[in-house]
Parts: sequence; C-alpha cells; structure tokens
Amino acid sequence: MKKILLASIIGLVSANAVAQQEIKFAMEATYAPFEYVDENNQIQGFDVDLANALCKQIDAKCSFHNQAFDSLIPALKFKRYDAAISGIDITEARQQQVSFTTPYYDNSAAFVALQGKVANQAVLEGKRVGVQNGSTHQSYLLEQMTGVTAVPYASYQDAFIDMQNGRIDSVFGDTAVVAEWFDKNDKLTYVGEQITNQQYFGNGFGIAVNKGNQALLDQLNTALSAVKQNGEYQVIFDKYFGK
Repeated sequence: MKKILLASIIGLVSANAVAQQEIKFAMEATYAPFEYVDENNQIQGFDVDLANALCKQIDAKCSFHNQAFDSLIPALKFKRYDAAISGIDITEARQQQVSFTTPYYDNSAAFVALQGKVANQAVLEGKRVGVQNGSTHQSYLLEQMTGVTAVPYASYQDAFIDMQNGRIDSVFGDTAVVAEWFDKNDKLTYVGEQITNQQYFGNGFGIAVNKGNQALLDQLNTALSAVKQNGEYQVIFDKYFGK
C-alpha cells in the first residue's frame, strides 16, 4: 500500500513538473522603457512586465535573454528561444519569417537632434542619422530617404552618445524610446512630425514566435486578450507611459 501511495505521489509530482511550461523570451535590453538592464544587472521594462503577466495567465515560467536586435528573428527561426518581445514592429517582411501575436503597443517613429543642428526633416538630406541595426527605422531610411546616410548601431545608447559628441547629426527611433532621452539631455529637440508609415511603423509591436509554434502563439494571444480585459495591461502601461 505504501509503495502504491509513494508511486502515486511521485507520479503527481512528475506530472506537475511536466505541466510547468517555460517560455524563453529573447530581447535586446538597451531599449528603455521597453527593456533595459537595471543597477542589479536584471532585465526590466514594459515588455518584461507584460511577458511576466502573460506567463502568469498561461501558468508558465518566464526567462529573459539579452541578444543583439538583429539576431532575434534568426534565433527564433533556429529555435534557440521560444519568443521575442523587444519593441518589434510587425511588418510584412518579418511576417514572412516569423509569426506575430496581435499588437500589444501602438507605435510611431521620430527623429531627434541637438537643438539648432537640424531644422527639419528636409535638411536631413546628406546628413548622418543613427539607427539600430536590423530595425524598421534602418529599413525606412534605406528605402524611403535614400539621400540620408543611415549609420547602424548595435544599440540606441551608442547612437545617442555619438549624436551628443557630434559624430552623427540625428537619431531615428521609436517615439516612446527617444522620449526617454529628453530626461537626460535638455538640449534635444524633435525634428519634424512623428512618422506612422503603415509599411514600417503603423501595425504596432508584436511578440514574435517561430512559424511552426502555433500552440504558443495561440497561448500568448489568449493571455494578451485576458490581461487587456482584466485591467492588468493598463496598470503596466501606466507604470511606464503614464507620466
């Protein structure tokens, strides 16, 4: 009887262990407020909090892995990670490589420069503009503003430093990200209006998964819908963007 009971307990524990799903999220953690590394060397940010909320809904364990932005989609295709959440614009070109959840953040893009350096977007012609390598911002400049020299960076932090030091004339990035820089430098200014070109920026951010992982995609979409309906998404949004 004891052996039967012990076997039952072991079987129950094993079943629970199998049921505990782990979702490995890849992200490029120099993209505050979406993802960044804090003073304790922990990855934090809007995307992290949202992913944790989704994992709670799914009853899964989350882990976060810092990767170069231009390696995120290849890493999913080779199944090194389960998902990527890193302020990734949903575009037709990317949808040919990976699958995306429904959008979780509406986005736009903006140029910033030091005050007095660039009067408007028209005079960016012939100037050097920093972008993150592999980003839709880089694609936009290369395809829509061919007179601009797009200077690729591994992170926007490096681009921001180079702009401050006069090595580039402007930086082109997501509006929510560049807005953070104004708290660090009161000599910044926006260059022209925000850009919402539907081909590049108008579809929002999505969580990317391998095209063969429809089960995870369905789980994430269901969880995303739940946290939007129960108010948890709004709490997370207000924490980062409610100022």
